[in-house]
Amino acid sequence: MKLAILSRSLKSYSTSRLREAAVQRGHKVKVLNTLKFAIDLEQGSPELYFRTKRLSQYDAVLPRIGASITYYGTAVVRQFEQMDVFCANSSAGISNSRDKLRSLQILSRHQIGIPETVFVRDKKDVLPAIERLGGAPVIIKLLEGTQGIGVLLAESVKSAEAIIELLQSQKQNVLMQKFVAESKGRDIRAFVVGDRVVAAMRRVAQGQEFRSNVHRGGLTEVVTLDDAYTETAVRAAQIMGLRVAGVDMLEGNDGPLIMEVNSSPGLEGIETCTQLDIAGAVVDYIAAHVDFPEMDLRQRLTVSTGYGVAELHIPEGSSYVSKSINESGLREKDINVLSLHRGTTVIPNPRSQRILEAGDRLLCFGKLELMRDLVPTKTNRERNPKVRDLPELPVTKET
Repeated sequence: MKLAILSRSLKSYSTSRLREAAVQRGHKVKVLNTLKFAIDLEQGSPELYFRTKRLSQYDAVLPRIGASITYYGTAVVRQFEQMDVFCANSSAGISNSRDKLRSLQILSRHQIGIPETVFVRDKKDVLPAIERLGGAPVIIKLLEGTQGIGVLLAESVKSAEAIIELLQSQKQNVLMQKFVAESKGRDIRAFVVGDRVVAAMRRVAQGQEFRSNVHRGGLTEVVTLDDAYTETAVRAAQIMGLRVAGVDMLEGNDGPLIMEVNSSPGLEGIETCTQLDIAGAVVDYIAAHVDFPEMDLRQRLTVSTGYGVAELHIPEGSSYVSKSINESGLREKDINVLSLHRGTTVIPNPRSQRILEAGDRLLCFGKLELMRDLVPTKTNRERNPKVRDLPELPVTKET
């Protein structure tokens, strides 16, 4: 396998270990500075140039995109995807995970634990938002902070108001989260590779510091995760579209709460703590899956006129309840079920004998006109609404 590691930190511990692990396994590997690429676009032939020369063929790419170059870095990864090169993490996954608000918005749609969070802009909304979180203290976060930078604890409502007002005056977007008292000063970092957690550690803050990040002086200890924490970490990474991720979780009274999903997790802290070859696990995973590059499903499946991808919901009382997929007649209507979502379980490529239940969500590909019949009436919209004449308004007369 010929592997490219995208990184500006050529001598950092993480980059060095990943390169070392690839060489030990007999792979060809190069560390390429992400900012030295040029993206060439022309009809039917996406290309990349590196240091003014056309990039040679690579089998796989491992992105290590820093927060400061997210936009350009994801553009480079996206170009590799268009060239059908396997990328350990997708460009969409990196973008989604980098923005704390966006990542929590995505996770909130799924049955997965997250801290109660609010995002406000108007000063008048701050007090009601804090009340909805259960009052002070609250955690205030910058949307794109890393390593604990931009994470503040407001002990009172007044201090929360002052902090938010100050940050917003500096054109910073901030969100507030409920303070999880039982997990103060500690969290769990689970390192996910593919569909399993390869290592996990607990980080504990020292002294009066409430942030447990290693860069803030936090201490680490090996931890063995139970099924709930393992499944939550893996599902969070999969929902975000990441094959390699560091999933940070708080230990809430009711179970794990996802704090953040990191698309470029550092290796030094967790390898030192666990004494496990995590870099090797990442390289082994890439080598085993290099033949299956990431693809934009909608981009590939919606190019045929009248066809598309849609998620269909089976409500209580539906005629499809208690019928098998075969008996439902979906396939006769030119509708193929790609996956079935039932609670927190995802069943890919379900068999035709699978019995449908109320609450099931079906990810389907087929004729959109036929799928419209399965959408509840209240969400139906006129497919091709006519463009109406401009009404006579005072504004138009003035114009």
